[in-house]
Amino acid sequence: LQTRGRYKSKLHGATDCLVGLTVEQKCELAQRELTEMENDIQSMKEDSEQTMEKLKAVTEEADAWWTDVKKAISDFENITSTISCKRGSVIASEKLLRYMEEKNCQRDLLREKLLLKNFLLKSYKKKLLQQLRQKEQVGETLCEVRLQQLQVRNAQYQEKIDEKNQELLKLKITLGKTVQVLNFYKRKLRDAMETSTSLSKNISQRKELLEKIEREAALVEEQQAEVESVNCQLQKQLSDYSVPPVLSYVQKKMDVTDLKSSLKAWARKVTVAEMSLQSYRRAWNQVRMYDN
Repeated sequence: LQTRGRYKSKLHGATDCLVGLTVEQKCELAQRELTEMENDIQSMKEDSEQTMEKLKAVTEEADAWWTDVKKAISDFENITSTISCKRGSVIASEKLLRYMEEKNCQRDLLREKLLLKNFLLKSYKKKLLQQLRQKEQVGETLCEVRLQQLQVRNAQYQEKIDEKNQELLKLKITLGKTVQVLNFYKRKLRDAMETSTSLSKNISQRKELLEKIEREAALVEEQQAEVESVNCQLQKQLSDYSVPPVLSYVQKKMDVTDLKSSLKAWARKVTVAEMSLQSYRRAWNQVRMYDN
C-alpha cells in the first residue's frame, strides 16, 4: 500500500509534465514505472517468503519445545507416581535425583546455547550498524525501502533478543526452583537412609532376642517334659503300692514323705517353668506383632 501510494503520488505529481510529452516518451516513462513496480513487487514477494519461512521455523521450534515439555511432564509424573506407590524406596528417590540432575544439565546447555545465539545476534546487529555507519561516512545512501527493511529486521532481531532474554530469565528461575526441590529431596533421602539404617539395626536386635527366647523356650519345654515323666512315674508308684511290714512300712513312709517333698519341689519347678514359658510366649507374640 505504501508503494502504491508512492507511485500514485509520483504519477499525480508528474501529470503536469506528461501533458507536453510525445507518445513515445509517455510509453517509455510508463515502461520505466512498470519495471520499477515489478521490481518492488518481486522484492516484496521475496520478503514475504522469508517472513513465511521464519514463521514456519518459529512454529516448528514451538512444537518441538511443547513436545519436550509434555515429555518432561510425563517423565516427572511417572517418577513421582513410583515414589508415591513405594514410600521409602531409595531406588525411586535416586532415580528422581538423576532425572533432576539430567534436566539441570539440559537447562544449562540450553542456557549456554541461548547465550551464544544472543551473542551472535548482537554481533550481527553491531556489524549491520557498523556497515550502515561506514556507508553513511563514504556518502552512500540507502533507498527508503531497504532502510525500512533494515529497521524492521533490526526491530525483529531486538524482539527476538528480548524474547530469548525472557526465556533465559525464566530458565534461571526454573533452575533455582529445581535446585531447591533437589536439595529438599536430598535431605529427605538422607533422612530415609538414616531411618532405614536404624530400622535394620533394630530388626537385627529383635532377631537376636527372638532366637534367644526360642532357645530358652525349647529348654523349658524339655525340662517340663522331664518333670512330667518323673511325675508320671511317681504317680504310678503311689497308685501301685501295697501294705508292707511295719518296718518296711515305716521305711516306705519315710521314702514317700521324701518323695512327696521332692514331688512338691518338682511341682513348684513345673509351675515356675510354666510361668516362665508363658512370659516367653507373650514376649514372642509381641515380637511377632512388632515385626508384622
